[in-house]
Amino acid sequence: MTDSTGQHTDPAIRVMVVDDHPMWRDAVARDLSESGFEVVATAGDGDQAVRRAKAAAPDVLVLDLNLPGKPGVQVCKEVVAGNPAVRVLVLSASGEHADVLEAVKSGATGYLLKSASTEDLQDAVRRTAVGDPVFTPGLAGLVLGEYRRLASEPAGAAPADGEPGAPRLTDRETEVLRLVAKGLSYKQIAERLVISHRTVQNHVQNTLGKLQLHNRVELVRYAIERGLDDE
Repeated sequence: MTDSTGQHTDPAIRVMVVDDHPMWRDAVARDLSESGFEVVATAGDGDQAVRRAKAAAPDVLVLDLNLPGKPGVQVCKEVVAGNPAVRVLVLSASGEHADVLEAVKSGATGYLLKSASTEDLQDAVRRTAVGDPVFTPGLAGLVLGEYRRLASEPAGAAPADGEPGAPRLTDRETEVLRLVAKGLSYKQIAERLVISHRTVQNHVQNTLGKLQLHNRVELVRYAIERGLDDE
C-alpha cells in the first residue's frame, strides 16, 4: 500500500469495538480511528458482537466483558473459535483476578483496564495485532503465576518432547519459544537473536501450528510445562 506521496505504508490495523455503553464505545472507536486504525465495526451486545465480528473479520477485537445477551468471555470463545486469526484485547472496568484469568482462558491475547490512557490503548491494540500478550501492569504476573500452577498439576501435563507423537521443533523454534516463555516481546526476541521481527513472528506461527495451539498465551503455558522459562 502507498500513500499520496507514493511512499510505502503498512495497511491499517482493522479493529472492532464492543461495549454496551454507547458513549464509551463511540469514544473509543473515534479515538482509534483518528489515530490511524481502521474501525470496521462496533457492537453493543454479545450476540451482535459475534455476528458482526464474523462479517467484519477484524484483526483486533476490543471487547468489554460485561455485555447484555451474551457475556464477553463467551463472545471471545466464539469469535476465536470461528476465526483464530482474530486477536482479542479485553478492555474492562474489572481488575478482578477471576475475570482476568477467565478472559485469557477464553482466548483473549490481552487485558487492559478502562483506566488506561488513550496512548496505552493504542499501543495495546498495535501489540495485540502482532500477537504480543498485553496486560495492565500487575496482571501479567497473575496470568503467568496461574499457568505455572496449572503446569505443576500432573493431570494437566502434556507429553514431553521425545515421546511418541510429540511434535519436533527446530533448534531456532525452541530458542524463540524459550524467550517467549520468559516474557520477552517479539521485538526484544528479534534484538536478542539478531533476526527480524517478521522472522520471529514466522517462527512463532510455525510453532503454534506444530503444537496445535491457538495463541501466544497457550504457547507460554506449553513452554512453562517443560521448564523452558527456567533455562
